[in-house]
Amino acid sequence: MARVTARASDVVGATLWGVVQSGSLLVVLIGWELLARSGLFTAFLLPTLSSVLARVVEDAVSGLLFFDLAVTLYRAVTGFAIAAVAGVALGILIARIPAIHWLFDPIVSIGFPMPKVAFLPVFMLWFGVYDFSKISMIVFNAIFPVIAATVAGTQGVDKHVIWSARSLGARPGEILREIVLPAALPQILTGLQVALPTALIVAIVTEIIMGGDGLGASMIRASRYADSPGVFAGIVEIAAAGWLVIKSVEAIRRRLLVWHQEAQAVSTM
Repeated sequence: MARVTARASDVVGATLWGVVQSGSLLVVLIGWELLARSGLFTAFLLPTLSSVLARVVEDAVSGLLFFDLAVTLYRAVTGFAIAAVAGVALGILIARIPAIHWLFDPIVSIGFPMPKVAFLPVFMLWFGVYDFSKISMIVFNAIFPVIAATVAGTQGVDKHVIWSARSLGARPGEILREIVLPAALPQILTGLQVALPTALIVAIVTEIIMGGDGLGASMIRASRYADSPGVFAGIVEIAAAGWLVIKSVEAIRRRLLVWHQEAQAVSTM
């Protein structure tokens, strides 16, 4: 009975927190509309929220919004998928093989904190301004948090459990599949949760710089034609896409970690 009561309390707390978060967003949106109508800014510098939302609806009705969204998500998700597979594999190798750890650990230690978007001109010189260049840039940026999280999660597995499995005759592949990966999965998923928004951000940046199609390219085109509502509509569309991506990853995480202790408590984030 006490456990059911505690669970109900967690659900109520999470619901209240969600209401508070929604309320704060509503305050920001109302403030935007009032500030734009106050006369302190011209419509060019700060268009009203209503005009921006009207532009979003116009883009949706014309199909431009869904086309640009599909292009951006294609690049972001493709780059993220490559980074996820390569990053998890490389992270496990770094954590378990000393020679690979010696080779790649300094590279990851230097590359992880540095602003890798600075390499964008290099990628443009090497690969041009095509999709391959944009996706490669996304992979380059998104792979580092995946590697770092995988290494940390793999190295954090209890050694006594691994030794016990070996003493019972478990093979290295079985230990990796049955013990190491499940134990490291929460940490790996955390790295993936960092990598996916990073992939979306870099996709937008590459579209802004390189042009072509996509949400970023559409927004920069609007800027070049002094289309202020179009620019702010792009910001709203990108924010909505980012929110959907983050919530989708959170749902997948809860699904994959239904057995883990973190799934026993309702998230308030």
